[in-house]
Amino acid sequence: MSPKPQGLAFGLVAAMTGAVGFATKGLFAKKLYEHGWTFEAVQVTRMALALPVFWLWGWWRVGGELLKVDRSAWLGALGAGFLCYYIGSMLDFYALTLIDASLERVLLFSYPSMVVVAHSAIYRRFPDLRTVLALTATYTGIVAVVSGFDLAIFRANLKGAVLVLLCATTTATYFIASDRWTGRIGSITFTVWAMTSAGLCMFVHAFLSHHARPPMPGPADFGYLAGLVGIATVFAMLMTAEGVRRLGAQRAAVVSTVGPPATILIAVPWLGERMNPVQWAGVALIVVGILVMELMRTGRKTPVNNRAA
Repeated sequence: MSPKPQGLAFGLVAAMTGAVGFATKGLFAKKLYEHGWTFEAVQVTRMALALPVFWLWGWWRVGGELLKVDRSAWLGALGAGFLCYYIGSMLDFYALTLIDASLERVLLFSYPSMVVVAHSAIYRRFPDLRTVLALTATYTGIVAVVSGFDLAIFRANLKGAVLVLLCATTTATYFIASDRWTGRIGSITFTVWAMTSAGLCMFVHAFLSHHARPPMPGPADFGYLAGLVGIATVFAMLMTAEGVRRLGAQRAAVVSTVGPPATILIAVPWLGERMNPVQWAGVALIVVGILVMELMRTGRKTPVNNRAA
């Protein structure tokens, strides 16, 4: 039975608002940095507040199945969570201290192209011409966004851009891991245990490093934390999950391409960030490249990947 039109409409709205919610992550983090928070303290606090919600959500959706897991898939979820949600997220939040939030979101969005390259290498299948053209567009866009074809812009963004691309690599790895193991334990259980793994790592990190311990929040900090956790993490993930449920992962992934432009449009009035015309052209190339690769996957089974980036 095909989904009802109203179900599809709500799915589109859910997937789009979820993507926009994820797009605000860097904006709230930037505001906390301005108030003296370290990137480590922001990330640890975000996880401490969000992790209980993920467990409640997981228990509501699958109940005791969260505790009945295949051992190898469970270890895969723990490893993927450590790599993506702990290492990758730490790199990403550190990068936000160096570059604009709009640039960070665009570069992070390059991870689907990395998945395509990884799959081609793993299965030894050279991508077809359309995929090559889409990859070329994506990576040309990355060069344009990072540099604006201006050496001074390139130098200013280089370190932060490399960190975000490393984070995107961990995201691609997470996607491949979920593709392998969610069939055994389900995407919800995989996500909850991945988040748990990262949360435990962050709590150990906070114990060992005083830089990861949050300061006493000021009045405005509570609002920014609520936005970072409530809107950019929990709400965004739940809306994305609902969008995937109603639309399928394929169509929801295509809708999520509104994320990078949304970040830029919000960052301009809120943070005063600006991008030159060459960088805007780079954004367009990246979005087009990702759209082409996502649309080419139509008709193929796509794993549900509820990444709370």
